[in-house]
Amino acid sequence: MVLAHEIVVNGDFRIKPVELPEDSLEKKVKEIVHKAFWDSLSVQLSDDPPSYDHAIKLVGEIKETLLSFLLPGHTRLRNQITEVLDLDLIKQQAENGALDISKLAEFIIGMMGTLCAPARDEEVQKLKDIKEIVPLFRAIFSVLDLMKVDMANFAVSSIRPHLMQQSVDYERKKFQELLEKQPNSLDFVTQWLEEAADDLMNQKYKNALPAGGGAPGSDDRPVPNPVAVQNYAYLKLLKWDHLQRPFPETVLMDQSRFQELQLQLEQLTILGTILLVTFSMAASGISSQANFAEKLKMIVKILLTDMHLPSFHLKDALTTIGEKVCLEVSSCFSQCGFTPFTTDKETVLKGQIQAVASPDDPIRRIMDSRILTFLETYLASGHQKPLPTVPGGLGPVQTELEEVAVKFMRLVNYNKMVFSPYYDAILSKILVRS
Repeated sequence: MVLAHEIVVNGDFRIKPVELPEDSLEKKVKEIVHKAFWDSLSVQLSDDPPSYDHAIKLVGEIKETLLSFLLPGHTRLRNQITEVLDLDLIKQQAENGALDISKLAEFIIGMMGTLCAPARDEEVQKLKDIKEIVPLFRAIFSVLDLMKVDMANFAVSSIRPHLMQQSVDYERKKFQELLEKQPNSLDFVTQWLEEAADDLMNQKYKNALPAGGGAPGSDDRPVPNPVAVQNYAYLKLLKWDHLQRPFPETVLMDQSRFQELQLQLEQLTILGTILLVTFSMAASGISSQANFAEKLKMIVKILLTDMHLPSFHLKDALTTIGEKVCLEVSSCFSQCGFTPFTTDKETVLKGQIQAVASPDDPIRRIMDSRILTFLETYLASGHQKPLPTVPGGLGPVQTELEEVAVKFMRLVNYNKMVFSPYYDAILSKILVRS
């Protein structure tokens, strides 16, 4: 289920060759075993007369691998491989001292060149330069391993359109099987939806308070509709504490993608806040300079690039950003003939930029709220085009925000298609209790 989901959701999904970490025990053991294997082959071929038992087994493996690359219509190639790499005939030739290993290797390399992806042409060509049999066989198996990965990725790309049609039912069926084995597999989902419903009802309750301060009874709290609760629940995933809280079961396969969106939005919030305070402090004239606004955005984005790394220190980065922003603003003022940007204003702007480090900074909180409002509006629109109007102050980061919104919507829509029956059942109980 995880593999099928990854293929459908991640258009860039590729199977990659296994690369063991340098100096790892596994890598060392593998190298020792492989060396012993190829040394043994070398000894057998050096005997007088040579022993070909080991080599013939390897030819058999190569034969099966080459045949696995063929499509049903490759009849001629199949016949060629079967005829030339006929193991019974090769054994007879070996027993009679008439086996020409080099000739077999030449055929194998030629067939690999026919079947490989264009990206492997260079590796296959290099095989022709290896004259010693044992290093040649070793290199052949290495290239065949790469060709297996290429074939697997070709299969993935071929199956993707069919999976797209079947995946919703397939994933739901697999999850149902899991649920039957582990009935508690919706516990975290239930908790997640309950919190979203409570948050929404509390918001609506506050908005419903009369101006005179008389509160309606607790039983009179407005009950939100199930779709609004689901949408709000998805927004909560963008503020999730991944270290302290288990992720809801039905979105677990996409946890890394939600984490990535969360980091992108946090970076976007800080970027948007810095640009807003800069353009507010530097007067409206400077924000209308399109080239300058774009240049300033790129500078700040670059300095925030490593926000996801544990070694990143936001306060230090904001100090650097403050210095750089003031330098760029002063330069722009000078070039445009504006009144010089005073030292006092520079000090205030640097202070405002430094204050963005705190999640409780009022301007940062406003930007964060507007971004979430935009995403909520987009979810509620049902993916209709064009995108909703970007709230005030977010204009400079509109392109980046819309890109994140599209990714978010794609994840949410697919998740809803698969798991909405479970959400509807849970919410029908939660909202009735409320």
